Amino acid sequence: MNSLRARADRVEAWLQRSDCDVLAIQETKCKDDNFPWELFERMGYEVAHFGVNQWNGVAIASRVGLEDVERTFLDQPSFGKAGKDPVQEARAMAATCAGVRIWSLYVPNGRSLDDEHMPYKLKWLESLKTHAQELVTQDPGAQVALMGDWNIAPFDEDVWDIDLFVNNRYTHVSPPERAAFHAFESAGFTDVVRPYTPGPGVYTYWDYTQLRFPKKEGMRIDFVLASPALAARVTGASIDREERKGKGASDHAPVLVELAD
Repeated sequence: MNSLRARADRVEAWLQRSDCDVLAIQETKCKDDNFPWELFERMGYEVAHFGVNQWNGVAIASRVGLEDVERTFLDQPSFGKAGKDPVQEARAMAATCAGVRIWSLYVPNGRSLDDEHMPYKLKWLESLKTHAQELVTQDPGAQVALMGDWNIAPFDEDVWDIDLFVNNRYTHVSPPERAAFHAFESAGFTDVVRPYTPGPGVYTYWDYTQLRFPKKEGMRIDFVLASPALAARVTGASIDREERKGKGASDHAPVLVELAD
């Protein structure tokens, strides 16, 4: 999303157009006290938000129920630079919406392969995977959706120029990051969007710089990973590339999943 308050009008228009039941939002860049609650409430959505400063921030808006809201997952790592106390960042929250446990996730970026954020990112993903796997182990019928900005491109076709990324040692495509993503698949979770939006050249994110969007130089880094019971209900999925166009657009496009009743 990349700053919710700056794009409130676009969010409202998109909700009206898409007729979406549940919306998971990342990078709201709001504190709870300046989150635009009224935007969702006047449209008939319940909403929960987790934000502690002008960075990060996650939210879930639902018009089919919003129960058991949870901020952070079990054993979610904190981040602190060397010599400073670790801080729990607002990067994950969950709520149950019409029987589906929705996790809105803003996975740490990593910044560079040698940055201290990279081990934090990998540890964060490992802890999330362990928690998600336990949910399904405890209840094989659990309907769980892990959705949001994963900051990983798991396959070469998910970036516009894989040689550029590898040769420059960019993040998002490194073997450890990809292994961390695929570990969720090994834990039983499925990318339920890709079968309906096959690549190459199908992206969810285009940087604002260097005319990346008109040049079609994007990345697929936003995913919905579903537990087995939820994946069985998926009847369709799409990426709303049109929403990346125009004034005030986010650099991420909405990713939609349709479920059978």
